[in-house]
Amino acid sequence: MKNMIFMLFVLLLAPIMPGIINKVKAFFAGKKGLPVMQLYFDIFRLLRKKSNYSKTTTWLTRIAPHSVFAATVFLCLLIPFAGKESVVSFNADFILAVYLLALVRFFLIMAAIDAGSSFEGMGASREAFYGALAEPAFFSGLLALIFATGNLGFSDVFNGVTPSLWLQYPAPLALVVCCWFIVLLVENSRIPFDDPNTHLELTMIHEVMILDYSGKDLAMLEYSAALKLTVFASLLVNLLLPWQFASSLMAAAVFTFGLLLLAVVIGVIESTFARLRLIQIPKVLLGSGALGIIALVIMLSGK
Repeated sequence: MKNMIFMLFVLLLAPIMPGIINKVKAFFAGKKGLPVMQLYFDIFRLLRKKSNYSKTTTWLTRIAPHSVFAATVFLCLLIPFAGKESVVSFNADFILAVYLLALVRFFLIMAAIDAGSSFEGMGASREAFYGALAEPAFFSGLLALIFATGNLGFSDVFNGVTPSLWLQYPAPLALVVCCWFIVLLVENSRIPFDDPNTHLELTMIHEVMILDYSGKDLAMLEYSAALKLTVFASLLVNLLLPWQFASSLMAAAVFTFGLLLLAVVIGVIESTFARLRLIQIPKVLLGSGALGIIALVIMLSGK
């Protein structure tokens, strides 16, 4: 029951993370910025509007937002939050989690291609290419944690990440953190890989794929994007804050603080780093995968 409560709490918390990121970016720009709760307002406003579709689109465009939303919510069932067991847990459940992420990407790409726009097709091709490079990096870091803890399930893996494990493998775990942080940025189309606030067709990835959506469909896609950011952030927080708390309230407070602090870090990075050239992005993603492999090799050599 507590696991479900934590998951519902995260579902409600998800839209705050983009708001904090935007607030930090506004602070660095010397502006007041939008309210932290702005995404909630946008989602509620969009839910009251009707979705419009181009005559060139098919049924694929209509089911894509619902499929993306359902896959992202189901992904939350597999992720442990605040040091608690995930709602759905079994051996090798991380494989299902990766398939769900791939399913989200598949429907976004297919819907973008279905629109028949060259701009959206360009964004879809970049999304497919970067995703193909990000998934091995995520897997390599996860394999390092699996070998370090000797567990196969998400919940068991993160329950096995303890302060003593950090003392035993400080360098490999730090490499996994760096690897996953890069994956978080690219999977959620953040700077330096993408700029979620721009509308220049030559630089957009995620935003260009959802240009044709409006109303309830756009609300689902915006919320799913915020939820996906929270999922990746939760994995990093579980890794960086390995302490187990007897009090559920204390665990929720520390976990929430970790999520909000990570949002601030992302905002600082987006305010101080420029967007990478497209030709440089694959090199960075391959480098992040190398970090995960190095961490795995170090842990295997230490056993």
